[in-house]
Amino acid sequence: MKIRISALAIAILWTATSFAEPREPAATASPERKATEFAVPLGLPPMPPRFATVQPAKVELGRKLFFDRRLSFNNTLSCAMCHLEEDAFASTQSKKSIGMEGRTLRRNAPSVLNVVYQRSLFHDGRENRIDLQVWMPLLAEDEMANPSMGYVLDRIGELDDYDAQFNRVYPAEGISVHSVGDAIAAYEATLLSANSRFDRWHFGGEKGLLTKAEVAGFQIFTGKGGCSTCHRIEQESALFTDHRFHNTGIGYRAAMGSGRIHVIPLAPGVTTSMSDSQIDAFGESPRNDVGRFEVTLKESDRWAYKTPSLRNVSRTKPYMHDGSIATLEDVVDFYSSGAAARHATDGILTRLDLSVDEKAELVAFLRTLDGEQRSRP
Repeated sequence: MKIRISALAIAILWTATSFAEPREPAATASPERKATEFAVPLGLPPMPPRFATVQPAKVELGRKLFFDRRLSFNNTLSCAMCHLEEDAFASTQSKKSIGMEGRTLRRNAPSVLNVVYQRSLFHDGRENRIDLQVWMPLLAEDEMANPSMGYVLDRIGELDDYDAQFNRVYPAEGISVHSVGDAIAAYEATLLSANSRFDRWHFGGEKGLLTKAEVAGFQIFTGKGGCSTCHRIEQESALFTDHRFHNTGIGYRAAMGSGRIHVIPLAPGVTTSMSDSQIDAFGESPRNDVGRFEVTLKESDRWAYKTPSLRNVSRTKPYMHDGSIATLEDVVDFYSSGAAARHATDGILTRLDLSVDEKAELVAFLRTLDGEQRSRP
């Protein structure tokens, strides 16, 4: 009887092991490195293959780094200080971002929602890898101001339990240039926003979801306004960008000096007016910014900047690379009046001459692009 039981037990054991799933190596089977499938909301294309699955522990590590002010030289700035979660991960508190010791940076920080789909990064496209772009603000003198990569790595190793976390998630390398960038990229890749009213109407077939004014605005966007020439809508998804660089006249206007009069708030209900020259007399002089030309040195790229996505556009004011246009209504006026076309060099922009009603309808449509925001896997 004992022999029969033993034989049966061996048979059961052999059967179980024969049909069991192959075991992962110990390092990849750990909870910290277990990957799960990543679904995207309606309106976005499939995730890039590299980010099609996500490791929650890696994302959590990247999130911690993203929000940690101690990664700046004087412990005051983090990635999240310019990319505010409550403001669609954009910089909305001032025209241009604020850097180390209150310095005014050259440009407004764009939203990093859906950044995983971007073919190039920053307004001038000077980086094309999401895991490498983080090192630029970390080392920029006027941003997080760290003196070197090695300094940053040593600093991270001295903080909290970072060393243990990195060893769990990246057992083969620990804290390194690659692992720091990779972790933050993993977190940023989860920052998706879509399933907007537009998505449910256009891609989901909920035809009664938009108002007549919003539908009319869509028709202007894709027709008379020509907006979709650069802010593209594909057959099954929309990133609202052509990933290219265009001169809209904004950079030229800033370089030549506009002579505009600005309304300056002094106290609640109290304002004064000042010209550009008056502000420059005591303020920090604006630094020259020639856009994509700084990367390519091609004359055709002078004052050209990357086409931004329009998703969540109503949440990410002020607008343009330098935050020089305050509202969506002002943006529409800018293009409609021909101010953009006047200094553009690629021939795409023209004077639109939209009526008052058409402008209102276009703005109404743009507000339908505000989507659901998800920041965790």
